Formats: sequence, structure tokens, C-alpha cells
Amino acid sequence: MRDGPAMKLLVYGAGVLGSLLAARMHEAGHDVSLLARGERLAALRRHGVQLAEEDSPHVRRVPVPVVEHPADRYDLIAVTVRTHQVDTVLESLAAIEGDVLFLLNWAAGAEPLGAVIGYERVLLGGFPAAGTMDYDVVRYRATDLMTRLLPMPIGEPDGRTTPRLERIVRALGTAGINAKAEPRMDAWLETHAAFAVPLEQAVHAAGGPIALAGDPDAIRGMIRLIRQHLAAMPTPPVPRGFVALQILPEGLLAVVLRRFLRSSTAAYSGLNSASVASMAELERMAEQMRVYARGR
Repeated sequence: MRDGPAMKLLVYGAGVLGSLLAARMHEAGHDVSLLARGERLAALRRHGVQLAEEDSPHVRRVPVPVVEHPADRYDLIAVTVRTHQVDTVLESLAAIEGDVLFLLNWAAGAEPLGAVIGYERVLLGGFPAAGTMDYDVVRYRATDLMTRLLPMPIGEPDGRTTPRLERIVRALGTAGINAKAEPRMDAWLETHAAFAVPLEQAVHAAGGPIALAGDPDAIRGMIRLIRQHLAAMPTPPVPRGFVALQILPEGLLAVVLRRFLRSSTAAYSGLNSASVASMAELERMAEQMRVYARGR
């Protein structure tokens, strides 16, 4: 049940995360618009957001309002596009009023975002794996839906806990989204990239997570690259649990990672995707990590 006034929210990007976020916030009574283009726009207009738990044949339809062009002002704009699409999105956001929460893979900090739309508008966020697209149906693990177990961190670029941050955390909470204020959001995103980039590169090179799980040499190479990226960070990893990737024996880490790669969590994390878009995003993330390693 919603506590407080409805938020006028634009979700910019109708992939897995954007669709889940828009559906949950709409069902909680917020004034939500989901921005989409092309075939995705047409499908959403025909059927609404379609959701299914893992391999279930039952598909639930949520009639989220869909737009092709945004309005002039929102209380919050949640950007859920792929990393390589951000530059194009920034150009259109410059003409729209409202705070902007970037929920995406991003290791370049707030500066390039604020330089285009205004630094004071930027909030950064992160999220665990949300699910996969099965044609027009979003398939998700029920235990992971909108970070039910793991909190969705969001934060101000300068680490402060501001009234607007608290307001957004509360609004997300009305939709059952376990959000929390994170004072070190830059470090969280850099830690995520330090782990995700080597993992995704290794998965794509092997031909999928199951194939990677069966290649001990590739697993060891991936672990060493993850450790190199984490060692290049100027601050400790966030969350602190990622320190384990630096200190645990390589053999033990290999066992844990092989188990993960064979799990349903990996299957619904998007690791199986080898689309042009996923590869373009991976290359942009890798470039951000290279800049970061050179002392950004």
C-alpha cells in the first residue's frame, strides 16, 4: 500500500529492469510512464508489460502506460538502458525537468552524466540480476524480483543522505522494492564492473555459462582478471563481501563460481545473451574499466 502522494515517474528503457520497475510502481498506484521505441513499443501497447516467473506458462499482464516521447516534467526519471546507449539518452534528458536515477552498468562516475544534464539532477543506482527477455515476456526468478533479498542501492554522487534520496527510497518501498541509501555508490558501481566485465567476457568467449563452468583454465584466468580490477580500485570494494574475491584461495573461488555458473541465478542473469546490444554494452563497460585502471 502506498504511503504518501503518488510519484510521477518516467522509466526510460523497456527492457527487463525497466519493465519490472514500471510494472511494480504502476501497481503501487504511482503515475508511471514507460518509454519504449519500435517493436517493443508496439508490443507493450498491445499487451502491456508481460511478466512470468522463470519457466512458468502463466503470463501476467500489467497495463502500464507506454509513451514514445516523454512529457516536460517528472518527479523522477529512472534510466534503465544499456551502457552504450547512455550518450543518446542524455541528449533527450537535457530538455526534461526532473531528477534522474541512472540504474545501469556504469563505472565512469557521475561527472559525464552531470556535464550534460546538470550535476544536481544525477542519482546513481545499482541492481542485482533481474531476469531475461523471452520475446515480449519478462521472465524473472520469484526470489529475486526487484531485489527482494538483496537491496537496490541508490545514492547521491557526493554520498550525502538528502531529503530527495530518502523520498525516492520510500517511494520504491511502496512498491515492495527493497531500496536503500548507499553513501559509496561510485565504489559500488566500480566493484560491480570489476566483477561483471571479466565474468561476461569469459562467458562469451566460452560460449555460455555452462561451458565456462567446465573450463578450469578459463575460470582461473577470469578470477585473476577480477582481482586485477579490484586491486586497481582506490577504495575498498562495496559491498564489503567482495573482499572475498581478493583474499580467498583461487581454488575455493573457482568452486564457488562454477556452482554459480550452473545455477538458475546465472540462467536468469542475462549471461546467456550474445546479442549485438549486449556485446556493445560489454565493450563500453570494458572501456570504462580501462580508463579507470589508468587512473580516471
